[in-house]
Amino acid sequence: MLLRYCTLVCIFFFSVAARAQTMPRTSIAPQLDGQVRYAEGGRPAEFVLVRLEGFGAGVVSETTTDRNGKFRFAGIPAELYNVSVRVPGYREVQQQVDLRTQLTDYVQLQLVSDAIGSTSSTGPKTSGVVDANIPSNAVAEFEKGSTALLKDHNLAQGIAHLEKAVAIFPKYSRALLLLGTAYMDERHWDKAEATLRQLLAIEPKATAGHLALGEIYLDEKKYSDSESELKSAISLDPKSSQAHLTLGRLYYQMGDIAKAGPQVGMALQIDPNLAQGYLLAGNIYLRAHQPDNALVEFEEYLRLEPNGQFAEEARRLAQRIKQGPVPNKTNP
Repeated sequence: MLLRYCTLVCIFFFSVAARAQTMPRTSIAPQLDGQVRYAEGGRPAEFVLVRLEGFGAGVVSETTTDRNGKFRFAGIPAELYNVSVRVPGYREVQQQVDLRTQLTDYVQLQLVSDAIGSTSSTGPKTSGVVDANIPSNAVAEFEKGSTALLKDHNLAQGIAHLEKAVAIFPKYSRALLLLGTAYMDERHWDKAEATLRQLLAIEPKATAGHLALGEIYLDEKKYSDSESELKSAISLDPKSSQAHLTLGRLYYQMGDIAKAGPQVGMALQIDPNLAQGYLLAGNIYLRAHQPDNALVEFEEYLRLEPNGQFAEEARRLAQRIKQGPVPNKTNP
């Protein structure tokens, strides 16, 4: 599997024989990877806060899940940790991780609906640590919006509450991020861009904000702007598989597979279960006139997502490769 990644990373720069000898290596350092999903339906929990706490040391780090619900804590000491996630309307989930005897670990956290409400609580349930500067009515609107979006799947209602939260407190970064991505789901690109720009004015190092903007500009075919934002996301989080994959998609759409290959290869090294990475890798190999390699990638995508959004297309392409020559241009 690593050889395939290497070939993708080195495509158009070395011969096939040389690729096997120059496979990129990544140094192994203590790190924790994981994914958060909703128990009901199994959807990835995107842009939720994940907290890493050391026993007796308090909060060590915090991060936000990407659009696939995945997260990573890299370069952390070899200690005993507790990783936790709190989302309004769901029970807090925690898991203990021991990195004293292993260098890496992968956890899967599942959010279960908090069906049993507290009879003693008269106000909204808060999640995690709330900035004391944020007015309580803004927090209330944020949590109503979060619940509407993540639990009730009511996009319009969620946006309405988040807009109120931001109107009350314009520097509410969590509300801005969630609102910006909600606008993206509605394909309101102008509103999404303005909201995410507002977020980055407050928190320039918000990786998720740069990544989301990169996706917006990619959809709008503003390639230069998209590349700038995605590179910013990668500079802030070099281990973001989603950022590398999206940058690979950008270069692929631009027709520059010499740049697309290394980005997709890096994404798959970081996350070997990134199904859409294999799909894009297959298309890159087709353009590079390497149908045998493309077939391997399409089959891996189908193994990971047999009922995925592009499964039927991948099956058709795989079948055509098995039957004979295929065109070198596809529409991923």
